[in-house]
Amino acid sequence: MPNPNPTRRQVLTTTAAAVGGAMVPYWLTGSDAQAAQVAAKNDRPRIGAIGIGGRGSAVLGLAAKFGDVVAVCDVDRNHAERARQRHGGKATIFDDYRKLLDRNDIDVIVNATPDHWHTAVNVAACRAGKDIYTEKPLTLTIDEGKILSKVVEETKRVVQVGTQQRSERAFQNAVELVRNGRVGKLKQVWIALPYYTTKAAPFASEPVPSHLNWDLYQGQAPQHEYCRQRTHSNFRWWYEYAGGIITDWGNHHMDIAHWGADCELTGPVSIEARGMFPNHGAPDSFNTPDRFFSRMLYPNGVEMLYFSSVNDRQRYGGVANEHVEMTPEKIATLFGDNCPDEIKSFDRNGIMFIGDQGRIFVNRGGVYGKPVDELKDNPLPDDAWRVPPSNDHMGNFFECVKTRHEPVSPVRIQHRTISACHLTNISIRLNRKLAWDPETQQMVGDDDANSWQKREQRTPHQIHA
Repeated sequence: MPNPNPTRRQVLTTTAAAVGGAMVPYWLTGSDAQAAQVAAKNDRPRIGAIGIGGRGSAVLGLAAKFGDVVAVCDVDRNHAERARQRHGGKATIFDDYRKLLDRNDIDVIVNATPDHWHTAVNVAACRAGKDIYTEKPLTLTIDEGKILSKVVEETKRVVQVGTQQRSERAFQNAVELVRNGRVGKLKQVWIALPYYTTKAAPFASEPVPSHLNWDLYQGQAPQHEYCRQRTHSNFRWWYEYAGGIITDWGNHHMDIAHWGADCELTGPVSIEARGMFPNHGAPDSFNTPDRFFSRMLYPNGVEMLYFSSVNDRQRYGGVANEHVEMTPEKIATLFGDNCPDEIKSFDRNGIMFIGDQGRIFVNRGGVYGKPVDELKDNPLPDDAWRVPPSNDHMGNFFECVKTRHEPVSPVRIQHRTISACHLTNISIRLNRKLAWDPETQQMVGDDDANSWQKREQRTPHQIHA
């Protein structure tokens, strides 16, 4: 169905085509885009940014290379003021994203809200006729992913998920080598996340700062008294707003595992996971696990071992205490039987692909293994399977805004990626093995587990299909 309210970008695109390309296209990427920035200043897409804290500020800086920031939105007024000043001092400030989306002259949305707001903003932006660059994790629940997938398909919007590892050559090399058989028949994939300790004393409630709209920040989540540890960088350690390390870093590394194993549009058939909760359910404390182990079997016979690398110890947010000591007893409880000993003492994060003829490890430091070493003398043939070309994740998004092609990290793929992470969390919280049908996207014979695909949402912030 034609859009009865075309965006400024759509009008410009139509006009450019009508005059035979006489206008300089604002959507060029790379060096061409930089050269066109002055000549086509008035033809650049207009960007509205929603959620502009630390990560949002960084992502908006990347987007601003390709378009003009005309509106910023954050429930924290200080964030919004800083963003406006950083991008020319003229952008309109909003604290309610719905008012920003009402502007017909905005073409592109950059969404870097906390996790529990991702889907609501993305659904509304699609329905408002905007294209979207959205931060990961893509969703808060599996059900949200189903809703968003349907809306993206219906509206035909371009939505790029911020799993930027897809545009980094090391990960592309690893995936191409595995998909072209350089490790032989793929048997197992290890997906190792860093261990961010979330051990911390209960947090006391505080007066709500005058610059923060606390009710709107909470959105669909259950209402709580304010404490600063529920906001900004530390929101990810509360199930109310996120899924912990399992969905945070997990969306990145699980994506590469699925890509290399050719499982992008499917999911596990069984999931058995365990986790350690350092605060033992104490009220007003971080409540996601900081160490976990998940064993998943996929329809093609590949087994994925998904875990926190307990010796890759990192900190985030500045409020956690010392790391909890991992005793031999805790190691045995966490990893169980039939887990490779190497995993129990792993000291790095990344993805290990293991085949019957070799293995490849890749992370943000590079790609390693005998098949990599042999590549110089034995390159992949010209007809080898290749990843979609992209060396600039944000640039790929803006190029697709122009061409209407699918970006390298689309919703239909990332919904499956984050679903595997959500299933791990569900297995941990139910403390039992799950059977999952990736075709129907339902637990097999388990109504209780199926009920965990969604969460109760506070009025008036429910997300509707």
